Amino acid sequence: MKKLHLILLAIAAIVVIFMASTLASPVLIVCEDMGEDGSIDMAATFSLAGFEWIYPGSSFNSQGQTLHNVHIDNPQDPYGAARDIMSYTYHFTPHLVVSLTSEGAEAIFGGGIVDDIRANDAYNGYEGNENVPGTMSRGDAIDTAMGQNMPNILQIPVQILLGKITFHFV
Repeated sequence: MKKLHLILLAIAAIVVIFMASTLASPVLIVCEDMGEDGSIDMAATFSLAGFEWIYPGSSFNSQGQTLHNVHIDNPQDPYGAARDIMSYTYHFTPHLVVSLTSEGAEAIFGGGIVDDIRANDAYNGYEGNENVPGTMSRGDAIDTAMGQNMPNILQIPVQILLGKITFHFV
């Protein structure tokens, strides 16, 4: 029983820190594909106003480096580079970057979440599948897939402990 109270207290502390950090600036949430050199395939800002999807290929710094390639272009400080890209492109500076791997997303939203996103996504030649034509923007594809797959919120602290969700203060 004592462990359960400790876990609930940790979850509450994470939520409070997460929400408090949005008062200073939006939180940058990135989804990383570790099989692709850790490239950032999608990002969103989270603030008290909600989510705003950001496509990493359209987010860049003054040297033209994109959010998609921060691990390749800045392996020593990819999250600092992500902060700088957000400042340059969107004119806000996140102080917290939350990283989610594809495996973490699948644990939270179900094993087919990545395939569901790709089936809906019209970007980069994805053809969808026989059930979905692949005509949506990446953000709309993610919204649709997240709506079709109810999240298992109990997986969030598990994925944090497994390192599939990480927090980076920048």
